[in-house]
Amino acid sequence: MSFLKTTTVAVALTAGLLLSAVAQAHPKLLSSTPAEGSDAAAPSKIELHFSENLTTQFSGAKLIMTDMPGMPNSPMGVKAAVAAGGDPKTMVITPAAPLTTGTYKVEWRAVSSDTHPITGNFSFKVK
Repeated sequence: MSFLKTTTVAVALTAGLLLSAVAQAHPKLLSSTPAEGSDAAAPSKIELHFSENLTTQFSGAKLIMTDMPGMPNSPMGVKAAVAAGGDPKTMVITPAAPLTTGTYKVEWRAVSSDTHPITGNFSFKVK
């Protein structure tokens, strides 16, 4: 095989591998505020930071109070607005009312340009 053909094949294979890797990428939750497992004062908003830009119309989250004083294991949905943050990789959950003492779980769904939904959850406590 000539040098030109070998180089062309190598470039084509490399480009194919790179495009395949990009197409297979999925958003990953990198961090949240409050952090998973944290125990702190009630946040006025909850921020989720992902590895990729989110497609906001297909991404979202639910906030659930899973335990409250005197009523363990009593999950209850919390009214909250979910919106894109100032950064396209950020999702912001803003509770409609201040969070009370208890344990909360955030269930999220993130979709990026590859259109594959990725889901996850994390919990935190409010003092």
